[in-house]
Amino acid sequence: MTRDEFDAFCGGLTSTSHVVQWGGSSVWKVGGKIFAICSVWGKGDHTKVSFKCSDLTYTVLTDQPGIVPAPYLARAKWVQVEDPAALDDDGLRDYIGAAHALVASTLTRKARRELGL
Repeated sequence: MTRDEFDAFCGGLTSTSHVVQWGGSSVWKVGGKIFAICSVWGKGDHTKVSFKCSDLTYTVLTDQPGIVPAPYLARAKWVQVEDPAALDDDGLRDYIGAAHALVASTLTRKARRELGL
């Protein structure tokens, strides 16, 4: 998934906002809370995607080659897809959609109602 495809997908999710920060990272939020990030980090010149996940998903994904605990965010159960071949685009979209839903579920009822979630 390219960064443009990542941005287009995240932008199509309900009540998202986008900022570019941290050295040009594409950061996507719902209700002001981050659920996915895309940028070039560390070794290699390809984009890497990081996203929030459940405890179980975190455990499963970090056992797969090419997916690691996300730097600085692993304690909050974030993973980073370092190898673009580790997940196909459909799988990545599914996990990003789940990250959006997971983060949205932590918002207050009032905030979810105001955002149409």
